[in-house]
Amino acid sequence: MSATNSNLVACDEGHPIGSLHLNCDTNTVSSVGESGLTVTFHGVRGSTACHDPQTHRYGGNTSCVSVSSANESPIIFDLGTGLRYMNSSQDEAKPKPFVGACLLTHLHWDHIQGLPFFRPLLCEETVLNVYAPKQEDGRSLREIFLKKICPPIFPISLNEFKATINFHEVGDDDFMIGNTKVISRFVPHTGPTLGFRVTVGGSTVTYLSDHQQPTSGFAITTGARQLCQGTDLLIHDSQYTPAEFELKPDWGHSTLEFAMWVAETTSSKRLALFHHDPSRTDDALDVIAQRLAGVAKNRGFEVFAAADGMTVEVGGVV
Repeated sequence: MSATNSNLVACDEGHPIGSLHLNCDTNTVSSVGESGLTVTFHGVRGSTACHDPQTHRYGGNTSCVSVSSANESPIIFDLGTGLRYMNSSQDEAKPKPFVGACLLTHLHWDHIQGLPFFRPLLCEETVLNVYAPKQEDGRSLREIFLKKICPPIFPISLNEFKATINFHEVGDDDFMIGNTKVISRFVPHTGPTLGFRVTVGGSTVTYLSDHQQPTSGFAITTGARQLCQGTDLLIHDSQYTPAEFELKPDWGHSTLEFAMWVAETTSSKRLALFHHDPSRTDDALDVIAQRLAGVAKNRGFEVFAAADGMTVEVGGVV
């Protein structure tokens, strides 16, 4: 590989659950309505990847979710370790190119660690547009990534990959990626953090992977409400139990109960419990999903616990 790559561009612009059914063979959740978007969970854990017999069913990769639709380039939410399993089989000798975008919520390790292991970066034909939050200290995204992915922390520098990587700095913005409408809003967390809402046709997906719950009572910011209101699928931070939140009230995350409240108060149609704590076992997640399914039904929405490899069909008509 060459020492530099001019393709690195810095744009720096500005199981059944409710009426859903998880097929244990295909790991697919069926929609009760017209299909519009296909959402695939590649990594659903928070904080750090984990792998042991007690977490293998729901998976141990960190945050990464892809959204695809007919005639549109794919969009990725976050670049956690689950990114490694997207787009190409690991047994293929030659990686496949990727052309699409990433909506990156923030720059914590668990949300970017998969980037240098994304095999399409080895292809000159790959073009990845990364939209991520503007930093308070004024540093550009390009500068930060070049300092994070480089020796001696990583064997090679990011600019040694063959792919074209474009960085776009965003904040409270509305913009288009092809025919996909994207809304980004800053949400409470530790450090600059965005939530996203994507809409194609009549289908909408909202992604709030890391969302600081208020330490007293339940409330959400105007921006967070704009992202969630009436969404077809809300993917929301649900890392802690109430007891765990008491010990970590300012660590930047939500309880299961807060995620449920956000879904109900914003009239979300479905809630995907996400960013599971690495200590949360498969059996514990089974119990949580089963317990909350009935509660959600009574409140007018559906809920399920996201798992690595799960695919959800999202339709604008339900």
